[in-house]
Amino acid sequence: MRKARPPQPSPAPRAPAPADDPDAVVVPRGPDAIDRMIARLGPDAVIAALAPYVTAERAARIDAVLAARLASVVGVVEDVYDPFNGAAVIRTSEALGLHGLHVIETGLRFQAAKGITRGCHRWMQLERWPGAAACVDALHARGFAVYATAPGATHQIDTVDVSRPIAVVFGNEHAGLPAATVAACDGAISLPMHGFTQSFNLSVSAALALAQLASRRRAHLGAIGDLTPTQIHTLRARWFALKVRGAVGMIERIVAGETHASVATQPHSRDNP
Repeated sequence: MRKARPPQPSPAPRAPAPADDPDAVVVPRGPDAIDRMIARLGPDAVIAALAPYVTAERAARIDAVLAARLASVVGVVEDVYDPFNGAAVIRTSEALGLHGLHVIETGLRFQAAKGITRGCHRWMQLERWPGAAACVDALHARGFAVYATAPGATHQIDTVDVSRPIAVVFGNEHAGLPAATVAACDGAISLPMHGFTQSFNLSVSAALALAQLASRRRAHLGAIGDLTPTQIHTLRARWFALKVRGAVGMIERIVAGETHASVATQPHSRDNP
């Protein structure tokens, strides 16, 4: 008689999306108040107004970091579930001197734990996208080759071409990258693995991949940074503003005072006293 098959456990349900964390970093959509101020007044005016409030040592540190900023290597994360992983990717990217990070929010709103980022998100350009296709298309338009991360991929992180700007897409901790996202990319890459474990944690994958790509890209460029003079000048104004408490209000008062003084000292004609 055939032995009865024991009952099988039901598959575990997909983990529910995390609730919004009030202590998480909020990634803005589009320009913030500082960006709008710089666009309206110009970086020269902002730097001139704030320079007296920024120490020489702090200004030198800002200039050194700007000189090493790398815009041609970028990480992309899709539907990050854990705010601690989201924060770790931001912190790793900034520590490596990368200029930006793209977040795709197909099903989950991106959150990053403030205790992990320790404010480093302020020094990066974080861009949010509602879907992978829009993000990949935008990166292609900017000249990037875009690669998905996938186990067993034909390309390896230590041999993939870095002669052009490169973006790497990392997937959700539970499900990885959707097939549609992988298909939208130019190819897939993987990290060398020599143990029984078949995958790294999201934040570890991002750290290993982005560190190697940044190092290889800098070697290819023969330079530690690749921002244009205009980008550096604009970011210098922004970072000055970030280092001075209440910078936006302060500059508005300075500009208003200069405008009032200029009007008061203008000569008046007899016909229009």
